Amino acid sequence: MTFKIVGETKPNTFAFETSALVKPTGFREYDARWWFGHPGSDKAPELNLIGVQALGMGLGTLIHRLGVGPDIVVGHDFRSYSMSIKLALTAGLMAAGARVKDIGLALSPMAYFAQFALDTPSVAMVTASHNENGWTGVKMGAARPLTFGPDEMSALKKIVLEGDFDLIGGGAYEFVPDFRKTYLDDLTKGHRISRKLKVVAACGNGTAGAFAPEALERIGCEVIPLDVELDHSFPHYNPNPEDMHMLHAIRDKVLETGADVGLGFDGDGDRCGVVDNEGNEIFADKVGVMLARDISAIHPNSVFVADVKSTGLFATDPVLRRNGAKTDYWKTGHSYMKRRVTEIGAIAGFEKSGHYFFNPPIGRGYDDGLVTAIAICEMLDRNPGRSMADLYRDLPLTHGTPTMSPHCPDELKYGVVDRVVADFAAMKQSGATFAGQKITDLITVNGVRVVAEDGTWGLVRASSNKPEIVVVVESPVSSERRREMFNGLDAVLRRSPEVGAYNQTF
Repeated sequence: MTFKIVGETKPNTFAFETSALVKPTGFREYDARWWFGHPGSDKAPELNLIGVQALGMGLGTLIHRLGVGPDIVVGHDFRSYSMSIKLALTAGLMAAGARVKDIGLALSPMAYFAQFALDTPSVAMVTASHNENGWTGVKMGAARPLTFGPDEMSALKKIVLEGDFDLIGGGAYEFVPDFRKTYLDDLTKGHRISRKLKVVAACGNGTAGAFAPEALERIGCEVIPLDVELDHSFPHYNPNPEDMHMLHAIRDKVLETGADVGLGFDGDGDRCGVVDNEGNEIFADKVGVMLARDISAIHPNSVFVADVKSTGLFATDPVLRRNGAKTDYWKTGHSYMKRRVTEIGAIAGFEKSGHYFFNPPIGRGYDDGLVTAIAICEMLDRNPGRSMADLYRDLPLTHGTPTMSPHCPDELKYGVVDRVVADFAAMKQSGATFAGQKITDLITVNGVRVVAEDGTWGLVRASSNKPEIVVVVESPVSSERRREMFNGLDAVLRRSPEVGAYNQTF
């Protein structure tokens, strides 16, 4: 099989139909993402179906070499091209001897659940998550509840790009019927709230529309659906609960209907965003603090994990301290967080993007937006005289930003971040002031988190799944200090001309 890198093979040509197009940058830190293309776009594709077949052969080869057995779950999200990609991936897996169990249209957490329910060690979920239409990708794992990290992704990349396949044959295919019901039954078993909650369920016309409303109704909520009809053109906004367009739409519906809470789900259902009953769009890290308070009251001395984009309240909140809770700040990314939660035996992990990871007795260690939604409803159920806005007001006030992402090519973004880290290390060593104050701490576990004397902090890191840099700022002091920190970070970033415009600011 011939391999071509993007730019050498164009659609509607002989070469495109006879060789595998696999752009190397699509193999990311902990999953795979490529621009597949869609009608009306003039952006060159980074992957074709023969390339997907090669990816399947590579993944089948890798799980064989890892010694985890040939059985693997596959599923796909609701996009116009996802089923064809899954079938090409399946053909490649079977050629490498994999025994494929196809659960059909699915959420990513439904595929992770299938690893347990079907006693199957490996998973390959075809999804681009919250990425815009035209993107595709695969979330993979071979050690439930974990998904691949950098070591496995590097090994897979090497196998595929070098064509180093073990095509041993002997593969098999089985379609698993009615698995949606199996998943929803397990998800809602034993969960029934007594408080009458009116809940907006917003799905951005993505896959979660086929799951979230029913799950919430089963636990006793009155559900107000918002954009739950499946429509892979995403006619209103991208299904991404970190995107202010989606949060604004949820806010408007909550205020219009007098709902108790608004819950938003991303394209593959592993994340959940929240708007309170007064229309406040609560960033997911603050919701995490609220849930950590609730969990640590039931389970004293709980250990939590928070990603480096998250609020400093996990370390400073007086209620968490009183409950004996401890929080470990770790690398951003669903695979990194899952692994860390498992390694240190944390009861839960919280990521600013809305990925939450609950270990027993709440969950199975993987990220599931519907498990999160149920946990939020149960938190409200345990506080019958208080609204979501009341619980939010109880938190110490901080001034945070949404996740902001200036464009930067995949081939250049890590170099940019390395230079930013070096710049801040030099500033700290020299005792220079930054954004009006001295730097008291640099957390460099994932990019750099710069902490000033008054606790104001800013983060710069490379996005793991898009050609972007990620910037987040928070101040416990004032919105002015938040602005000063952002302006300072942005000035350092702008020393690199390859950094482009932000997707959103504040």
